[in-house]
Amino acid sequence: MELSQIIPHIEALVFASDKPLTTMELVELLNNALAFIEDRASLDQVEAAIDGIREKYSGDFYSFELVQSGGGWQFLTKKEYHKTVAQLNGDKFLKRLSVASLETLAIIAYKQPITKSEIEAIRGVNCDYAVQKLLEKDLVIIAGRNEDAVGKPLIYNTSKSFMDYFGINSPEDLPKISEVMMESLVNATVITNGQTEEQEIDETVAVETTNENVSEEQEIDETINENVPEEVIEKQTET
Repeated sequence: MELSQIIPHIEALVFASDKPLTTMELVELLNNALAFIEDRASLDQVEAAIDGIREKYSGDFYSFELVQSGGGWQFLTKKEYHKTVAQLNGDKFLKRLSVASLETLAIIAYKQPITKSEIEAIRGVNCDYAVQKLLEKDLVIIAGRNEDAVGKPLIYNTSKSFMDYFGINSPEDLPKISEVMMESLVNATVITNGQTEEQEIDETVAVETTNENVSEEQEIDETINENVPEEVIEKQTET
């Protein structure tokens, strides 16, 4: 099957879908639509078509682009047009969360799958309300039960809506905690030859200051000597 045949159908599927479509879903939908038995589209062909579509809409002429987000492909407006589009949507798509909900969401995102009792053990407070609000906003989902724990409690994961909202494809795309922590840490003091960099800087400043003072004193002495009569200088020398 030629790519020129595949590309328009993929564009139509992604445009019309109300959720991100994975590459495998595109392959299946494409072949079902065209109903070609002998000349079916392969995974490699669909991937090549996707690359072509991405390159096509990456130009400045288009205000939108094909992006892999939320676990699949979708058309999204480019970030340069955020303020323009925001005028239409307003607060419609904003998911306002309390501090407690944000903390709970962060714990679930980085520790999933996780039970509510494990979340409470980390936060130190009850999190029934926070978890319920996250479920209502479709940011987390109930992924099953922990069969090995007492009472078989529910376990929670982040949802596809969470990944789509934050523009990631899997929890592995989240910033590493170590990377976030490193940004807030103060760099360690470097020690060379038994001295810290600060000590070396202080000593350098002290030497430069001393040299400046010596130079100033020499200049003052020379100025005074120029203004003192030669007879006085000769007497001082004899003395």
